[in-house]
Amino acid sequence: MSRQIRYGSRARLGYILPSVNLASECQLPAMAPPGVSLHFTRLKLTSVDEEALRRMADGLEDAVMLLKDAGVASITFHCTSVTTYAPGTDERLIERIRAATGLPATATGRAVIAAFRALGATRVVLVTPYPQHVNHKEEAFLGANGIGVVRSWAEGINEGLAMFEVDASVWRERTIENRHADADAYFLSCTQIRSVEVIDELEAALGKPVVTSTSAALWQSLRMAGIEDRVEGYGRLLIAH
Repeated sequence: MSRQIRYGSRARLGYILPSVNLASECQLPAMAPPGVSLHFTRLKLTSVDEEALRRMADGLEDAVMLLKDAGVASITFHCTSVTTYAPGTDERLIERIRAATGLPATATGRAVIAAFRALGATRVVLVTPYPQHVNHKEEAFLGANGIGVVRSWAEGINEGLAMFEVDASVWRERTIENRHADADAYFLSCTQIRSVEVIDELEAALGKPVVTSTSAALWQSLRMAGIEDRVEGYGRLLIAH
């Protein structure tokens, strides 16, 4: 029996990842609908140290041109802590990608805002693996885009590989522990955590939409490519919007 290999007959989607990232290259293809292929390149980032975050976008233009060579339909700058570093950071990165390649582009921070707007959510619980200083930046970014954070949890991990090693059950527990009656939705932030596999379980437990950095990024990049398939198993966002 022949195996079904996704060669991108409907769309090829490009992503820029932090160099340390392991989770997204596993999660994105698992969530992608038939006929959609995912293609990746990297920029240097192994921790959420301030200097490292500021420098990740160095060399962005060269990196995105490598993805353009592959004939991708769009490019996503897929790193939450960098694209939410300050209000407007995401938009500046998107403009740089568009200017260099002429392709449709987005960034994780922008995809998250678009996802909450599609879900009608203006108040969220934020759960991250980060140190508190990164959460503070993310809260400011969300607030500047009309999304209030009613509760925030920072696990306190600085190194990217350590973030990846945390079991998905921990993020499920942290989210339930931080449930809040005023929340319209829950946001599990970071492209390097094992979170997408607990989205459906959390939505059942909390009765609210649950968005992760990677589910939002895939959702928006699919929509930019004109693909509106219902993707089951990863939350309301990918089913109904």
